[in-house]
Formats: sequence, C-alpha cells, structure tokens
Amino acid sequence: MKTNIIRIGNSKGIRIPSFILKECKFSDEVELRVYKGSIVLSPIKTARQGWNAIYKSMHEERDDDLLFNDAIDIDSEDWEW
Repeated sequence: MKTNIIRIGNSKGIRIPSFILKECKFSDEVELRVYKGSIVLSPIKTARQGWNAIYKSMHEERDDDLLFNDAIDIDSEDWEW
C-alpha cells in the first residue's frame, strides 16, 4: 500500500487506515523503532500478557504438573536456628 507523508505541525506523519490498526491490534500507543533503515511499529505488550490463557489451557489439558517440588519443610530437623 502506498501512502503520502503529511505535515503535522513541525513534524511529518502518515495516516494509517483503521483496518490496518485493527489487524495489528494497535491501541492508542505503539512501539516505534528503526530497524535496518525501516520504521517498525509494534503493539505495546505488557509483561506476562496472555499467560492466564496459556495456563488455563495447560490446566484443561492436564499439562500443569509440578516439575519439581520447591516447598520447604520448615519443621525439618536439618534446619539450624
């Protein structure tokens, strides 16, 4: 798709069609960076985004067993106080 660069105050910009914004799942903010001479826009992702859905899916598929038990037995005689 070809688009024109327009003046926006002292800066320049482009208009991004709404169907592209929806397809890319952009909200009011985006990540903007330059990579190998290209401008790259990415949606902002929060830490642990999507983890709940992944863990729910794992639980439904019974794939959520503990890999190791890291619980500490505080009543153990191995402890020195």
